[in-house]
Amino acid sequence: MADTAIPPGTAAHRPGTAASRRPGRPPASARPRGRSRATAGTGRLAALLVSPTLLVLTIVVLYPTLMALDESLYGVKGLDPKTGFISDTEPFAGLKNYTGIFTQAGDRFWNAFWNTTFFTVVTVSLETVIGVAMALIMHRAFRGRGLVRASILVPWAIPTAISGLLWKWIFNADGIANVLLGHQVLWTADGFSAKAAVVIADVWKTAPFIGLLVLAGLQVIPREVYEAARLDGASAFQQFRRITLPLVKPALLVAVLFRCLDALRMFDLPYILIGAQKGSVETLSMLAQNEASNVRFGPASAYAVLLFLYVFLVALAFVRLLGADLIGDAAGTKKSGSRRAGMRGRRAREVTA
Repeated sequence: MADTAIPPGTAAHRPGTAASRRPGRPPASARPRGRSRATAGTGRLAALLVSPTLLVLTIVVLYPTLMALDESLYGVKGLDPKTGFISDTEPFAGLKNYTGIFTQAGDRFWNAFWNTTFFTVVTVSLETVIGVAMALIMHRAFRGRGLVRASILVPWAIPTAISGLLWKWIFNADGIANVLLGHQVLWTADGFSAKAAVVIADVWKTAPFIGLLVLAGLQVIPREVYEAARLDGASAFQQFRRITLPLVKPALLVAVLFRCLDALRMFDLPYILIGAQKGSVETLSMLAQNEASNVRFGPASAYAVLLFLYVFLVALAFVRLLGADLIGDAAGTKKSGSRRAGMRGRRAREVTA
């Protein structure tokens, strides 16, 4: 069959004509004209719906943070040499409050920093293990499951201040903890026993929170997955390791993130259970409150800003960890989509030839 050359300038050679269009692509006139307009309308609606949340975050988070940062640049009020009374204005100190934290008050700051980190790592680790066990128990079908779920979730519903008072009575010198141990332990004194008391009380209260979030993740796993695993001969541990943990990983990571951010700001439980100015349990929040109670608002704001930066860095690390799977899935979707598009293009060229 002889090849026929199409001279340039003919209708078949002009772009936009039916002969020059690629197979499967609609003509320009058939494409939807209102797509960009609809996209812009969707963006405006999304911005309108998100604006109340952004307004609340600005009032509750951004404004106090900026005020604390501004206050941290001022020193403590001193005596006015003209009147002999306390000055009405605070002197501008610049970064002296921050340098003082790492020089003059360095030992106290680092002690509070390591106490905060210790409580976060230990309590969140124990709460994760116990919370997952609670979720597995609450997920099983047995008689009285509703009562077990209610009893497990009761500690989380109790306010932290009330929980601290309850555990303070338990850890008294003549409390039930010493009665069960058979000897006297000064739980509420300054020392390692005070750390252990705070860890026990915090794990008892907040482990059900992780269990509740993990339970929500367990309930969306199809039962057919476990039935297929049992038919393949998988043991209970293998099912937990290869099915349960990977599928509840998103919910578990979110629960651990919330608990880490909460534990880094720990204040009320050690303050009520052990007391203020106890070096073994003093956290960064307690240190900032102690400075503010002594009318040293500049150093207190500096402690608060450093705590905010610490929490922000931990949250940022977790968000990067949580977003890793999403980025991988998106990349995989793009690659598979481009692969399918290439296959369709090859088929179209073959049909045209």
